[in-house]
Amino acid sequence: MARNVSTQRKLVTTAIAWTIGILIFFPILWTFLTSFKTEAQAIASPPAFLFFDWTTENYFEVQSRSDYFKHFMNSVVVSFGSTLLGLLIAIPSAWAMAFAPTKRTKDVLMWMLSTKMMPPVGVLVPMYLIFRNTGLLDTRSGLVMVLTLINLPIIIWMLYTYFKEIPGEILEAARMDGASLAKEIIYVLTPMAIPGIASTLLLNIILAWNEAFWTLNLSAAKAAPLTAFIASYSSPEGLFYAKLSAASTMAIAPILILGWFSQKQLVRGLTFGAVK
Repeated sequence: MARNVSTQRKLVTTAIAWTIGILIFFPILWTFLTSFKTEAQAIASPPAFLFFDWTTENYFEVQSRSDYFKHFMNSVVVSFGSTLLGLLIAIPSAWAMAFAPTKRTKDVLMWMLSTKMMPPVGVLVPMYLIFRNTGLLDTRSGLVMVLTLINLPIIIWMLYTYFKEIPGEILEAARMDGASLAKEIIYVLTPMAIPGIASTLLLNIILAWNEAFWTLNLSAAKAAPLTAFIASYSSPEGLFYAKLSAASTMAIAPILILGWFSQKQLVRGLTFGAVK
């Protein structure tokens, strides 16, 4: 009897998980299918799901209208650059909060997290003026800096959580053996926290890749990433749904493939320290 109940629970849980997964994936599938339709088929009612005249014309038009590879390289530089810079700042910061805490450490952590609750539009004007006056407007380095700052609280929080799971006695033993602070972080702490660091890196690459507000407002032509590439297909004349879907598919495909191949590392890192 108990075995039957357990089996039924597994079946129900599996069915719910598949249902949620399909609901989450369906918009991506629909975007992908729409990218192979003509503009007339894209807005047809009722919409055609699989039985329509497939065409790759939208992809050729998107590439001829915009330089996809230029936007792609901007996204790669900005997302990977901001993530690596964030890790360089966050690892020693998280070490200090995890292994040398003060009575204000939790307050600092909460303050950093509270900055994520502020609407970005509230500081857009001063940020725009600062970037314009310092020559950082529409530059990759400027976007790297701003994306590092907005994602830094998340990076520090995640690394702090992972570092707290590492026994402090191991670091104390390294100090007793004569390890300096830099060697302690680089050769002892970092290798032990690789799963957590890897998941933090992957998650923040995704966040930076998908960031639209700051990239649209602080870039124009030279440093515009793929988010601006997608937005260019929304015009005063209306939305070109088929071309917009093609541009969206081309923009999300690289990060989707990265997430697919690194899902094991991401899950492993997110559950790092969960099982004692």
